[in-house]
Amino acid sequence: MRAVIQRVRETTLKVDGKLIAHIPSGLAVYLGIAPSDTESDAAAMAKKIAALRIFEDAQGKMNLSIRDAGGEVLLISQFTLYGDCTHGNRPSFIGAARPEHAKPMYERVAQLLRAEGLAVQTGVFGADMKIEQFNDGPVTILYEC
Repeated sequence: MRAVIQRVRETTLKVDGKLIAHIPSGLAVYLGIAPSDTESDAAAMAKKIAALRIFEDAQGKMNLSIRDAGGEVLLISQFTLYGDCTHGNRPSFIGAARPEHAKPMYERVAQLLRAEGLAVQTGVFGADMKIEQFNDGPVTILYEC
């Protein structure tokens, strides 16, 4: 399981021109699922996202988690995180899980984040999503479990 975790200000997600999700501030999390990912990977990912201290405290140090900062999470499925472009110029996506495995794992991570007490919005699995994102910092973390 791979994630690109970005600290953001106002972020919106649309599908076919329709607003699906909006967060005023928090984390945009792009999540890729591998065929070998398990429930324990989903739990580890949710715990890491919830506890990651990438928000600034009163002294300007990154000491606060998303929970401490009072932000929200926008969780977006992103199979292209498993794109392999080591051979040629067109990425291969054979390292990404098939939808029948990836979708339940993606939904499980969202459920576990909510169980951590976070406000979580999601994209539409498999859809052509249009995302407008105002990065904060920018702060971008890559995490793999």
